[in-house]
This record gives sequence, structure tokens and C-alpha cells, in this order.
Amino acid sequence: MQFIVLIISAAVVNNFVLTYFVGVCPFIGVSKKIDSALSMGIAVTFVMTITATVTWLINRYILIGLGLPFLEYVSYIVVIASLVQFVEMFIKKTSPALYRTLGIFLPLITTNCAILFVALLLTMREYGFLESIVFGIGGGLGFTLAIVIMAGIREQLEVADIPKPFQGAAITLIVAGIIALSFMAFAGMVSA
Repeated sequence: MQFIVLIISAAVVNNFVLTYFVGVCPFIGVSKKIDSALSMGIAVTFVMTITATVTWLINRYILIGLGLPFLEYVSYIVVIASLVQFVEMFIKKTSPALYRTLGIFLPLITTNCAILFVALLLTMREYGFLESIVFGIGGGLGFTLAIVIMAGIREQLEVADIPKPFQGAAITLIVAGIIALSFMAFAGMVSA
């Protein structure tokens, strides 16, 4: 039950994109089509989950074990960059069309602050090993949920009659704000 609450909390109640506003660049940049948004969400979920696992192990057994907690940021960034390179090579090899669709945003997962945010929250909240993995999965699922909802709305906006001053970035940011407000309705229901 604790793990279910943790996933719901990370994915919905404390959604990184819509509550903490981290990871907004790929959220806005890749949310034009549902298929590319879903692909990006899956890639981010994978990287978040592996990042949560590896950074917990590094923090617990290397940094704390050797009295080097001041190297958290550096070690987390190295782990994230390495994982993203692995994911990029895997997608390029297995699905060249998806690789072209994600374009520049795939290597930008490295700089997606939501992934670093997961690693830092794990340390700050002192989650155990399994909790860290579940939290990483929940954070990734929340990112995927947010980006797919945004992509669905943006696809509908392409055929909508939108006043000229609101077209483009303006309507995108307005929609993102409304989605964030709707997710705030879950605040207080579950806390992690």
C-alpha cells in the first residue's frame, strides 16, 4: 500500500512538471503530437527509474560510505548523462524514425532537471532502495501523464479557432497553467 501511495503521490499529487515546474522544456517542446510525447515520456520514465536506482546505490555505498556527500551533484549528473547516452544509442539503433521524431530533445533529457530533481529528492527524503525505485517510476509516469495530456490538447488546438494574439506559445502556456491548476485539486489527498 505504501508503494501505491508513493506512485500516486509522485505521478499525480506532486507531479514534477505541474507542481514543481521542473522538466518544462521537453514538456513544451515535445508535446505537439501524442506519439512523440508518449515516446519521450517512456524514455524519461526509463531514465528516471534507472537514475533513482543507481544514484541511491552511489549515495548510500560510495558517497556516504566514504564521507563524500558534497559530490552528490557531480555524481548524479554523470550518472544521468551516461544513462541518456545509453538510451539515445538504443533508440537510434532500434527505432530510427523515433530517433528523428524526438530530435534534439532526446539528448536534452540529460539536462531535464526533473531527472536530477528525482535524485536529489531521494537523498533529501532518505528513501530506502525500493522506495527510490518506486518514486523514480512514479515521477516518470507523472511526466508521461503530463506530456501526453498536453499533447492531446495541443493536437486539438491545431484545428481550433484561436484568436490571433493567443496562437502559438501563448495558448500553450495558458493550457499548461490550466492543467497545472487542475492537478492542484489533488493536493492534500496524498502526501509523500
